[in-house]
Amino acid sequence: MSILGLKKKQPKTFKVKVITMDAEMEFSCEVKWKGKDLFDLVCRTVGLRETWFFGLRYTVKDTYAWLKQEKRVLDQEVPKDSPITFHFLAKFFPEKVEEELVQEITQHLFFLQVKKQILDEEIFCSPEASVLLASYAVQAKYGDYDPNFHKPGFLAQDELLPKRVLMQYQMTADMWEEKITAWYAEHRGIARDEAEMEYLKIAQDLEMYGVSYFAITQNKRDTDLLLGVDAQGLHIYNPNSKLNPNKSFPWSGIRNISYSEKEFTIKPLDKKKDVFKFYSSQLRVNKLILQLCIGNHDLFMRRRKVDSIEVQQMKAQAKEEKARKKMERQILAREKQMREEAERAKEDMERRLFQLQDEARLANDALLRSEETADLLAEKAQIAEEEAKLLAHKAAEAEQDRQRLEVTAMKTKEEKRLMEQKMREAEQLAVKLVEQSERRLKEADHLKQDLTEAKDAERRAKQKLLEITKTTYPLIAAYSAPPAPPAPPEAADVAYDSAPSRLDFKDSDMKRLSMEIERERLEYMEKSKHLQDQLKELKTEIESLKLEEQQQQAGVYSLRNEARGYVQEPAYAPHSNRNSAYMSQMGYFEEV
Repeated sequence: MSILGLKKKQPKTFKVKVITMDAEMEFSCEVKWKGKDLFDLVCRTVGLRETWFFGLRYTVKDTYAWLKQEKRVLDQEVPKDSPITFHFLAKFFPEKVEEELVQEITQHLFFLQVKKQILDEEIFCSPEASVLLASYAVQAKYGDYDPNFHKPGFLAQDELLPKRVLMQYQMTADMWEEKITAWYAEHRGIARDEAEMEYLKIAQDLEMYGVSYFAITQNKRDTDLLLGVDAQGLHIYNPNSKLNPNKSFPWSGIRNISYSEKEFTIKPLDKKKDVFKFYSSQLRVNKLILQLCIGNHDLFMRRRKVDSIEVQQMKAQAKEEKARKKMERQILAREKQMREEAERAKEDMERRLFQLQDEARLANDALLRSEETADLLAEKAQIAEEEAKLLAHKAAEAEQDRQRLEVTAMKTKEEKRLMEQKMREAEQLAVKLVEQSERRLKEADHLKQDLTEAKDAERRAKQKLLEITKTTYPLIAAYSAPPAPPAPPEAADVAYDSAPSRLDFKDSDMKRLSMEIERERLEYMEKSKHLQDQLKELKTEIESLKLEEQQQQAGVYSLRNEARGYVQEPAYAPHSNRNSAYMSQMGYFEEV
């Protein structure tokens, strides 16, 4: 076996990792590939046609370098790592982004790179411009502002402002978000590519935009300076001020640029001006400066020439694409507006439908309540009608009772008048009876007195007769013989003879008087008994009339109260006052 066969076989490919601003890609490259092969592969993968702005940058020791396209990849000072890492970045910047950047992908990559440089403070930006740029970045990321979707705090996870700006003012994150959102709300209707272009148009006016800085020293004074390379030319700065250059060399005024080891020479076009020389710390830096100067100068000259056919086609396609997208956006915006109007109309219709449903429900409820109220009112009307009929019936009955009571009252008044007349007659009769009784009593007293006198006379006559009988007992026989013709009496004899006849007269009168007195007494007792019976009947009739009048009066009050709808206790005080006269008269009759 030969010695060559023992050697380890060399690999034919190597791994490459390419990091763009928004993606990472890995490729398997052949050993013989040049830098242009890898660059074209990356551009095809990304879809980039404006390749002259970009390059593949890698890190070497303490600085960076750009991959050369005419040399093989592995022959350059690339890292020996596997995979080899490259950054796909913009190497040259346009003077006017709106005119030079044709493709949308080119514009997007520039936007991402410039935004990162501003946030990393590689490009100085004032706080006001930072807030405005942040609003365009938010518009490019989130689209149109929607207060219903973009609630406070939706930018909390986004890095939008440089730390220097955040530290410069004593403001909270919510306050910064409020300021950004205020600008963001004004960008409504701007598409993503338009928002990115507006961002770049503002950024290209910044002093440090597109400038690559290198530390240099001047040959005579040996002072530290900064060399700035951009699309306009070369600029010399003080180390502490990267905004305002001390000296500038535009590309149109430079005749030649060369370097020899660490010395770098700038020859102006005007031969009267001095040649500017400076020194860099490393030869690699001089090569990088020269590479950037050549590239920027070529682009500077290219911009002032007629565009190539490829660029013209690209611009035409881009113009057509922009017109098509603009039309699509207009159509989309119109459709969106129509959809929003339709949604608003739908919401209005739904709201109107809900309102009509609510109104219908309320109307239905009102109808149900009206029906219930109507039923209740009908029931109340029926009840009221029945009550009215009942009240009418009661009123008729009350009217009848009133008429009956009026008739009864009239009858009662008539009876009362008759009764009063009877009472007056009874009083008169009683007075007459009393007078007659007094007269009878007086006559009885006279008769008793006469009877007493008669009895006294009889007693005296009997005593006298007894005395006569005792003295004249012998003469009884003579008296028993036939009497002789009476002789003319003398005064004494006449008195003597008249005594028996007077005695007989007195006895018959006494009997007759006694019988008459007895008869008068019986008549008086009968009359008294008859008068007492009349008084009792009168008392009973008065009581019944009084009770009937009270009942009639109570009935009248109750009927009136029923007709009025309330009940009230009757008052009988006036009636009692009227009956007090009857009671006094009855007491008088009872005494009689």
